[in-house]
Amino acid sequence: MSDRPIGVFDSGVGGLSLLRELRSLLPNEDFIYISDNAFAPYGALSPDDIRKRSQALTHWLCEQSCKIIVVACNTATTNAIESLRKTHPIPFVGIEPAIKPAALQTKTGVVGVLATKGTLSSGLFHQTSTSYGQGVRILEKEGKHLVEMIESGKLHSKEIEQLLQSYIQPMIEQGADHLVLGCTHYPFLTPILTRILPQHIKIVDCNGAVAKQVERVLNKRELGCESQHLGNITYFCTGDSQSMRQFVSSDEVNTLSIP
Repeated sequence: MSDRPIGVFDSGVGGLSLLRELRSLLPNEDFIYISDNAFAPYGALSPDDIRKRSQALTHWLCEQSCKIIVVACNTATTNAIESLRKTHPIPFVGIEPAIKPAALQTKTGVVGVLATKGTLSSGLFHQTSTSYGQGVRILEKEGKHLVEMIESGKLHSKEIEQLLQSYIQPMIEQGADHLVLGCTHYPFLTPILTRILPQHIKIVDCNGAVAKQVERVLNKRELGCESQHLGNITYFCTGDSQSMRQFVSSDEVNTLSIP
């Protein structure tokens, strides 16, 4: 069991930012990564359709003998992870915006959250905001078009920088000192955000915490790989592989049909 791979899926390339953290912390593990970009962005789908896609991807990953599955998508986590846990016996680790550390560390009492519509409207996000946002003003902003622009190769464009500026400027003006990135695509925007944000504003994402949670689950269930060799990563996408080729060499990307 311990030599089986770890499955990771997202609606697109965003989960690669989390996979980078996982690989750094767990270098000996094998990973299977799926970009479900044929159905991206998940934020535009209904909750029922998000659950159906998550179930289909999970079923395929289970057929590949994955020992644990990481739902590397905020929208899929908030809409589907409970149903996945009810229908599959293996452990799941999901993600949610890192509101807790931002709320605990803020000095101004104002925290900005940039996320997708699917995440901001979810019950899990509301629950997290309510639990950890007592006495803290949380400024929510939907990052419209950011995922699509990253997927289409516009990560380093002036257009995406201007769009980001329009989203975060009101947060700056209202005194936010933390910016929570509530989508796994958004850490790829960190270099731009670092350039345009005032120095006192801290950028927060959940990738490091999620990677450590995966490590804890593996250790608790005695599922950790015992090999001392560097593990392998196998990449799949359900749509055009061009978006993944921004981050992974073309010969490593496999196409996959999961209806």
